[in-house]
Amino acid sequence: MVPVSTHTAAPTEGIPSAPGAFIQDRLAGWVSDLTTLHELTERLAGTSTLDSALHELLVAGAALVGAARGLLVLEPADGRGPSRTIGLGLSHAELGHIETVPRSATAYGRFLDGLPDTGAPLASPDILGDPGLDPGCREVAARLGYAASYTQPLATGAAEAAGATGPDSPARTTGRLGAAVWLYDEPAEPLERQCHLVGVYARYAAEHLARLLELERARADAAAVAEELLPSRLPRIPGVRLAARRRAGPGAGGDWYDALPLPDNALGLAIGSVGGSGPAALAAMGRLRAGLRAYAVMEGEDPVAVLSDLELLLRMTEPSAAATALYAYCEPDRRTIVLAGAGHTPPLVTGERRTEFVETTLSAPLGMLSCWEAPSVEFTPRPGETVLFYTDGLLRRTGDTRDRAFARLHAAAAGVPKVLRQDPGAVADHVLRTVLPADGTDRSAATEDVAVLAARFD
Repeated sequence: MVPVSTHTAAPTEGIPSAPGAFIQDRLAGWVSDLTTLHELTERLAGTSTLDSALHELLVAGAALVGAARGLLVLEPADGRGPSRTIGLGLSHAELGHIETVPRSATAYGRFLDGLPDTGAPLASPDILGDPGLDPGCREVAARLGYAASYTQPLATGAAEAAGATGPDSPARTTGRLGAAVWLYDEPAEPLERQCHLVGVYARYAAEHLARLLELERARADAAAVAEELLPSRLPRIPGVRLAARRRAGPGAGGDWYDALPLPDNALGLAIGSVGGSGPAALAAMGRLRAGLRAYAVMEGEDPVAVLSDLELLLRMTEPSAAATALYAYCEPDRRTIVLAGAGHTPPLVTGERRTEFVETTLSAPLGMLSCWEAPSVEFTPRPGETVLFYTDGLLRRTGDTRDRAFARLHAAAAGVPKVLRQDPGAVADHVLRTVLPADGTDRSAATEDVAVLAARFD
């Protein structure tokens, strides 16, 4: 926390303070406050995700008003979400106790519900001693051990942030984002200077949150579009069981997979990645996947021909794009796989007796050379083995060097418990949990998509 300095004049024995000393103290206080605000806003500006910004806001506000605990409720007034409730120094159970109080009895609840005469910061300096408060508020405060609170609305626009509700500056409901509540262990109330500082900080924070909120919404929309471009269900072919997993990065890139039934109980499996992110990558991903499906139906027995046609399609429709792809023609009844790859990571076959990468011929990504071609590779999975196809994002998300990432992936697949090996989905889930950072956050390349396609042969 960045402490807010308090400047008090030294006590004097009947000697009036010199005007110059008083002015110097005031100037020193203003400089200290400006420095504090600068440091806190710089830290907030450095956050790039909605959750990190909410946490930073709650911590910084606690420092400004001199509180140790608090909670922040994000609930945009337009109803589009997302909604969050986070705590500072409060467990999930304690947050649950606070949420049992009727919203209409809390300052933040009245603000979020848009009730009249709300929108300005509100202090409750003595919760236990205020007979006008809802009994539920006092009961929860006594149970959790706090005695005072200070509520700061979060809204975009000058009218909302300042709490103006008069006819000349009507509150715009679309500007309400949420509210922060800070809790004191003893009866207390922020000083006027502290209230001013946290108000200025909250106005800046609300604008920053609004930008991150729109960014998160855009990412969610792009991820939804990407999911629609992928198979809604995987085919059921005798002799093989399939499972797929996809982890979308914040940038909604172009990682994809596909599985389609072919004549004579054959199966075509494909996985790939389009360079870039956003709508352009999603559009290219959709065109490539559709093109590959058509080529696989016409000449699926020859993976090299399928990828050659796909490379021609890419150069004609996406002349400035590059993509990696891998296509495999599978005959489950014979347990044979013929595959070809274009700059893509090699599949990994894993079972109780072996875990090894399938040796594929080195080749350039699609769109990198004037003419793409590489020989195919054929191999035979053993009964009970699972073949994992995956995109390069799985390796990059580890934050390790490429060799260490491959070793990490190999160890994860080799360490799949025996009880999970019967289910290709369980194998894929175990590999993802083991390979990706344990804390759930990527140490580098956090914008990378990850796609995994698992095929278990009986």
